[in-house]
Amino acid sequence: MTDTLSDHEFLRYGRQILLPEIGETGQLKLKQSKVLIVGLGGLGSPASLYLAAAGVGELWLADGDTVDSSNLQRQVLYRTADRHQPKTKAACAHLTALNPSIKYQSLPAVDEALLVEIVPQVDVVLDCSDNMLTRQRVNAACMRAQKPLITAAATGWEGQLLLIEPAQQTACYHCLFPLNEETGLSCREAGIVGPVVGMLGTAQALLTMQLLCDLPRPTGILQRFDGRTLQWQRLNTQADPTCPACHSSASSSVLLEFPTCKSA
Repeated sequence: MTDTLSDHEFLRYGRQILLPEIGETGQLKLKQSKVLIVGLGGLGSPASLYLAAAGVGELWLADGDTVDSSNLQRQVLYRTADRHQPKTKAACAHLTALNPSIKYQSLPAVDEALLVEIVPQVDVVLDCSDNMLTRQRVNAACMRAQKPLITAAATGWEGQLLLIEPAQQTACYHCLFPLNEETGLSCREAGIVGPVVGMLGTAQALLTMQLLCDLPRPTGILQRFDGRTLQWQRLNTQADPTCPACHSSASSSVLLEFPTCKSA
């Protein structure tokens, strides 16, 4: 990865390079970064599109699902002709068409062993999955590797967003949502408004850019979005000193049955 921007890159990313908070230095940081996106559904679709468009150097895309007709109402990365294709294959094709200068790495559904291997190699992880066990596994891997995690979820008209930075000793996902807690209905059961999940995925991309460019960002603040009123609620969080994921050197001992990674 070079430490300079080409004339083409100055032209392509010129509108964001003009921003004093980003500039050439920030654009170089984006170019030299690696981002892992777990889940390429309603959240991962807009997140990956905006990060590819912004010039993030490498996008690692993990999903074990295939494109289904029911996905197309909200998973804006795909087209009708992509039905029955693996999501990673269709995603790489469309993202390459958008920005061929980005490196794309396709990954299968992530299991614990794969997370342990790949999370230390990236700069930030986006959890765009749609089930609690996957979120817990991704969270545990990020805490173990001390990597930032941007997690989001949405059902119906509502969603939530959280940036976790282990170096800042903020609350992790397990602190706030222990695995033994009852979870709400999934979008398969409760339904989902497409623009709501799009809002959350776009916000994940924005937080990623703020993080990679080392800009001020709302770390450790749980943000809840209400699509009915278009209002955000911000809640301060506090780490749980007994949390086995982030307050134990044995965070790798958080043993859960890990299902196939799916996406919202």
